[in-house]
This record gives sequence, structure tokens and C-alpha cells, in this order.
Amino acid sequence: MSGRVNDEIEAGVIDIIKASSSHCSSDNLPHVHKVGVPPKQNLFKEFISTLKETFFHDEPLRPFKDQPRSRKLVLGLQTFFPILEWGRNYNLSKFKGDLIAGLTIASLCIPQDIGYAKLANLDPQYGLYTSFVPPLVYAFMGSSRDIAIGPVAVVSLLLGTMLQDEIDSSNKTQYLRLVFTATFFAGITQAMLGFFRLGFLVDFLSHAAIVGFMAGAAVTIALQQLKGLLGIKKFTKKTDIISVMRSVFSAAHHGWNWQTILIGVSFLAFLMLAKYIGKKKKKLFWVPAIAPLISVIISTFFVYITHANDHGVQIVKDIEKGVNSPSVDQIFFSGEYLGKGFKIGVVAGLIALTEAIAIGRTFAAMKDYQLDGNKEMVALGTMNIIGSMTSCYVATGSFSRSAVNYMAGCNTAVSNIVMSGVVLLTLEVITPLFKYTPNAILASIIISAVVGLIDIEAIILIWKIDKFDFIACMGALFGVIFSTVEYGLLIAVSLSFAKILLQVTRPRTALLGKIPRTTVYRNVQQYPDAIKVPGILIVRVDSAIYFSNSNYIKERILRWLVDEEELGKTNQPRIQYLIIEMSPATDIDTSGIHALEELYRTLQKRDVQLVLSNPGPVVMDKLYASEFASMVGEDKIFLTVGDAVLACSPKMEP
Repeated sequence: MSGRVNDEIEAGVIDIIKASSSHCSSDNLPHVHKVGVPPKQNLFKEFISTLKETFFHDEPLRPFKDQPRSRKLVLGLQTFFPILEWGRNYNLSKFKGDLIAGLTIASLCIPQDIGYAKLANLDPQYGLYTSFVPPLVYAFMGSSRDIAIGPVAVVSLLLGTMLQDEIDSSNKTQYLRLVFTATFFAGITQAMLGFFRLGFLVDFLSHAAIVGFMAGAAVTIALQQLKGLLGIKKFTKKTDIISVMRSVFSAAHHGWNWQTILIGVSFLAFLMLAKYIGKKKKKLFWVPAIAPLISVIISTFFVYITHANDHGVQIVKDIEKGVNSPSVDQIFFSGEYLGKGFKIGVVAGLIALTEAIAIGRTFAAMKDYQLDGNKEMVALGTMNIIGSMTSCYVATGSFSRSAVNYMAGCNTAVSNIVMSGVVLLTLEVITPLFKYTPNAILASIIISAVVGLIDIEAIILIWKIDKFDFIACMGALFGVIFSTVEYGLLIAVSLSFAKILLQVTRPRTALLGKIPRTTVYRNVQQYPDAIKVPGILIVRVDSAIYFSNSNYIKERILRWLVDEEELGKTNQPRIQYLIIEMSPATDIDTSGIHALEELYRTLQKRDVQLVLSNPGPVVMDKLYASEFASMVGEDKIFLTVGDAVLACSPKMEP
């Protein structure tokens, strides 16, 4: 078998040499196309073109072209308020779906909001406030049909831990002021990113890092709920797993309350069963949606009739009745807390933005419509700015509620308006009924909600696809669990940047060989039957050539050359030509040109000719501008690797 393979390879090599010799005779040499040199562009036009492609690649002003002034005004209003566009075609049939979806997500959000407010160390009504005003604003300005707005677990925990480091939550007045300040700057951050079309900055947080961060935050949130689930009164304010478990076990002999544990564990099992039913049977999506509210009603009634609160079962107590009060005068616009609020707001705003955009894009893809990321950022930012002035904290898209909204058959953002109306009714009428709601139920609801943030399948897939992504994922996860949410986030961002830097500074290169019976040249590792051309080394650079990687690329190519020369000491011809396939090299800078010049001079000393294959228009323009094309010789720049090989083969020394 091996002998037959060797014979085929030898035959292939002979074919290449014969084909090269016959084709390259003066009479039979085929026409070799020259690489096109792009026309010289005007510097100003080139700058404008680059600017447009960077910030306005989606051509947002295209609908305004050749429109009368009145129409431009209407289009401008529709840009900022999409409801004016889709509202014209709204009908009773669509409202029916939105009404059902809105009522369904309202039943889920009310108990969740009360629990999430406690995560942020706030009174329960602030969670409800955050599901009243922001969804109304988003319904008018947002472009997603499916996203459900309100407080979410991860952002609530992040705010709670970061704010707690600055002001103790027992100092309610100052703590609240800092909450509203952070929310205001979170909104400013989001709106500015959208307005200046800088949404691409959010993409620097890789998917793997987000998966790890969310999973770590979910574990941390679940561990924090052990206080309410076990009825512990004295509990650590730290979030790392060691401190939390130490606090849990130190209270085991005197701090746990068996009635609380019974209530919490029983209803947690009920909630998890409801989630399982909803996952297995899609038509029963309403079961996990309504289960939290049923749990609250039953447990509250049980505590009320048994007076369990007199036996150590901790309850919510009074929730302030009425709608949001104005809070503009409570935002710090000066003083020492201004900077702290700004820092916390930027971090919380970016995390909230990342989550909302990811959710919006997911459901937009499922329903096959386009989501404008920059419009979404402006909408999310505006709703948080207004929210900070109406006693709300940072709101964003909730994945669990958005999934229920989608499954319930929502058609537009009107489902958010319906949900907001139900929350308003709750604030005005129903809040006194939550007085006897046990904290254990809220803990159970939060635990059942955050379990879905731990995406085991995604983590396994990340491991299979990219090991460095897996390291980033695990780094973010363990950073959150064993340290703090902020350090976990820092690790996630750092590892995301580290991956980018690694890919930029250490790009891939490949040795190419000829696929038998074709004129195609491919990576010899990917195609083991590809045959190297005797006396010619063909290298492909799979990256733009910049200051950050130019020296590495030059050294890597020279290492390929040394390796091939050592192999050639046996019976292979000496390497006389080095062909660099430059199709993947989309750009080159002055450092890259300088590296190619050094490579050229080094090869000249070794009596090896440098040949370039298919440089792109940007690269070609710079090769001529730097006069490197003249240095290497215009006759040494070819359209394809095949052309380069055909031209070089007859010139090789025997």
C-alpha cells in the first residue's frame, strides 16, 4: 500500500516538472495575467469611504434619499420611534396575541421583580417600578418585537455587589441616590454608544466569555439565595463561594429554620418540575410562566393562615403602595459619589446592553427580521435615563421573560405595554397582599430562574470547537464564583482581548502543495496528498500584515525555509524560489513593508528569489507606493500560485 502511494507521489512530482518544462518553453508558455494595480484614490474620498464602512455600513440614511422634506420628517420620527411605523398596520388580531403574551410575562415578572430587587439590596417596590416605566419607553423606541424588559438577575447582583462596596445598604437614602446615579450613567453609556454608532465595541466581549460569566453569575446568585432558602438571618455580604459556604455551615446548628427549608425546597421542586414540563412540551409554555405566581399565592396564603412568620419564617413585610415617585433630584451630579456612580453605571450598562442585544438578535433570527443594534442601544439607554428619574434601577432584556413572550405568541412590543399595565395595577392595588410572602419563595423563584443561565451544552460545544475559548469561558466562570462579579467580568474582558491579540500577533501560516491532477495549491496539512513543488517553497500568510505581526511572519517564513533546506540535503533540489500567497492578506502597513524588504534582502543572500502571488488591491497599492514592487521586480508578482510556479520552473538551476 505504502509503495503504491509513494509511486503516485513520485509520478505527481514528475508530472509537475514535465508540465512546467513543457508549458514554459518559449513557444508554449501560456498567457500569464498581470496583477491589477488599483487606480490611485483621492485621500479625502478614501478617508470618507473608510469612515462610512466603519460607522455607517448599514447605510442608515438610505431611506431618506430623494424624499420630500415632509417624508424625511416622518422617516426621522419613525427612526427614533419605530412604533409609528409598525403601529399603522396594527390590528385586533395582533393585539390578541400581545394581550395573552403580556399577561403571561406579567405573571412571571411580578414575583421575579420582588426577588431581583432584593439581589440589588433594594426594597421590593423598586423591582416593580423597573417593570413599569422602562417597558413603556422601550415599546415606543425599541425595534425588537419579542424582548421583554425589566430587571434581571445578573445586573441586579452586579449592582448590589458594586454599590455595597461604596455605600452600605443600611444607609438607604445615600444608597438609593447612588443606585439612581449608576442607572443614569448606564443609560447615558448605552445611548451614546448607539448614537455615535459604536455598538461594535460590545462585540469585544466574546461569546465564550459571556457564557462563562453568565454561568458563574448564576451559581453566585443561587448561592446567595441560600440565606432565604434556609432562613439564615446573619449572612455574609461577600459573594465568593468560600465565604458564602462558610456562612451557611457556621449557621447550621442554630441559624437554619426547618419551616423555611420545607417551604423553600418544596416550591423549588414545584418550579423546576414546571420548567421541565414547559421544556418537554412546547404547548405548555404557560406552565413555567405562571408557576412562580401560583407559588407566591399558595405560600403567602399558607404563611398567613398558619402564622408561620411567628415561628421564624421570614416574610417580605410591607411593600410601598403607589406608582414611581420622581427621583431626578436624588441623582448625584456632583461630589465624591458622581465618579463612583459613573464607574458602576458604565459597567452595569455594558453588561445590560450585551445581554439585551444578544437576546434581541436571537429572537429576530428566529422570526426572520432585522434588528438595528444602534437603535436598540439608543432605546435601551433612553429608557434607563428616564428610569433613573422615576425611581427605577437598570433594566434590560430578560431571557426567561423574552422566551415566554415569544412562546406566548407576541407580535409586537405592545406585550411590554400590557405587562407594564398589569404591574401598575399591582402597585396600586395588590402590593399589600404580598406582605406575608415568605422570602424562601423569592429565593426559590430566583434559583429556578438563574438555572437556565448555566448553558452546559454551550460550554461543551466551546470545548469541542476552540480550547482557548474554553479557557476564557472557565476563567470568567471561576473568576465570578471564587472572587467577585467585577473580577469575573474583568477576567472575561481580559481573556477576550488576549485572544484577539494572540490571533493578531501570531497569525497562521501554511505550506502549500499542488493537488494532483489540478492547478490548485492548498495547505499540505489539510490535504496530505498535496505535492510540494521541487525547488520551490510556497507559503500562505492567513492574515493582514501589521506592525504587531510583521516580524513574526518574516521569522516564520524563514523557519519554513530552513526546515525545507534541511530536508533537501538528502536528494531534493535546493530551494531557489519562495512564493508567498497573499490572497488572505487584506492589508499591510509600513512595518509589514519593512519586514518584506528585510525578508527580500535575507533571501538574496541565500540566493533565493522572492515571488508574490495575488496581493489584494490595498496591498498592491502600498507595494507600489513603497517601491517594494520595483525592488522585488514587477515580473515576480503573479495572479495565481499556478502562474508563479509555471514561470519559475524553467528558470531553476538543475
